[in-house]
Amino acid sequence: MTERTMGRGPTTYLVACVGKKCGHAMPAKDLYLSDWFGRARAFVERHEGRWFILSAKWGLVAPEQSIEPYDQTLNEMAIAQRRQWAHNVQSQMDVSLPLRGRCVVLAGRRYREFLMPYLAERYTVEVPMEGLAIGRQLQWLATH
Repeated sequence: MTERTMGRGPTTYLVACVGKKCGHAMPAKDLYLSDWFGRARAFVERHEGRWFILSAKWGLVAPEQSIEPYDQTLNEMAIAQRRQWAHNVQSQMDVSLPLRGRCVVLAGRRYREFLMPYLAERYTVEVPMEGLAIGRQLQWLATH
């Protein structure tokens, strides 16, 4: 778990997108179909914080924002493309996220790698499932 204290403020949750999606445009929170995403969504909704999806195609996406399905992942992008994606997401965060508070990141390494320095400057950052295999992540999401 990574943390840096930046003072009190609201909690924001960042949830990674997943590969399995519905076949037509809809609110982002309903587009993603995997068990992992469903559990991550339930987790953030139980905690009643503001949350966003980290989309490999669209960047920072609000749950109610309607988006088209896509076939793109950071896992298949070159490092320069991932850096550019993170830069674009940071620009979106500058507009959409509070300047301080707590940020809980439910996303894999590729989705975090170039965002963490930016997040650590603004928030108390937590990555509660860091290093856990997918089965352990599902278990963690079910018990928290």
